[in-house]
Amino acid sequence: MEKVRVELGENSYNICIGEKVVEEIIKFVEASNFSKKVLIVMDENIFKIYMRLLRKIFIRYNVNFEIEVIPAGETSKNIHEVERLYTCAIESNMDRKSVIIAVGGGVVGDLAGFVAATFLRGVNFIQVPTTLLAQVDSSVGGKTAINHPLGKNLIGAFYQPKAVFIDLTTLRTLPLREIKAGLGEVVKYGVICDEKFFNYLEQNIEGILGGNVEVLKHIVKRSCEIKAAIVSRDEKESGLRKILNFGHTIAHAVEEETAYIKYSHGEAVAIGMIGAALISQKLGYVDAAKVARLKNLIEKFGMYTHAEGCNVEGIYKELFRDKKVIGGKLNWVLMKDFGKVEIFDNVPEKIVKETLNEIIS
Repeated sequence: MEKVRVELGENSYNICIGEKVVEEIIKFVEASNFSKKVLIVMDENIFKIYMRLLRKIFIRYNVNFEIEVIPAGETSKNIHEVERLYTCAIESNMDRKSVIIAVGGGVVGDLAGFVAATFLRGVNFIQVPTTLLAQVDSSVGGKTAINHPLGKNLIGAFYQPKAVFIDLTTLRTLPLREIKAGLGEVVKYGVICDEKFFNYLEQNIEGILGGNVEVLKHIVKRSCEIKAAIVSRDEKESGLRKILNFGHTIAHAVEEETAYIKYSHGEAVAIGMIGAALISQKLGYVDAAKVARLKNLIEKFGMYTHAEGCNVEGIYKELFRDKKVIGGKLNWVLMKDFGKVEIFDNVPEKIVKETLNEIIS
């Protein structure tokens, strides 16, 4: 099993990458002297696939567990689901040494992580991401959150897991669209930190989309290494970590504008990256060839490049509900080159709206 370390002092933890990791989770819980009271949170799709396996293994190890199932999709990240999970935890007599385990995609991880951060002022938390998007992004770094009707991820906390277990076999159960959705975040890492990794993605399109295990293992591990290195230097997004938001400013607005139904998060990030690259070009930070190179890779992965069903004024309004707005100024992560980005808070409204018009039409 491959391991990537997130160095955060007493909050440090390992990201374990391999196959058939469920028994490893049990061993980790026992070695950590956690309580054997465990709450497993899954969405309805994952429940159908993994429920029997989880029950079998947890029963064999004599673990007192409850499984709570949430509806699949972004709309489950709400205060009502949080309250329901609190009720389950209370009725199960969970204590501060108990464990909440999130098994699923980013929605499950964000929701269960927020519950873990706030129940009894914090209980143990383990991430078991089952989608490519969650494996390379949301399961790493300790961001937990739920949505508000007026915006995405506006209610949350930084709360690091005790460990992340990435089971690569779960990728075999995913439809191709889910793989593509994860690639939005994967491409981002090449843009913000590592042109060599971007080159690797360009050279391995067929292997990635074809499910080559070794290729997928490499992109998952390298993505985790990049994010772990950034988070280790800036846990709570006071500086460097902000570069992880490349493409996300527009992405979150697109998701909100389309009610979290038309585009997955990763698909919206792909659109947002093109928007950020176009703004970078209009401001003279990169040339048209670099924008075309990024767009070409996104297109070859079969991801969305335009935000159909949106309008400029609607998206522009949503931009200012973003968490990255400080003092009325919107922070943009913009390209300077492949492997190099910078943060700006002075992008003219005219440039932003011109770009939004391009990615919509």
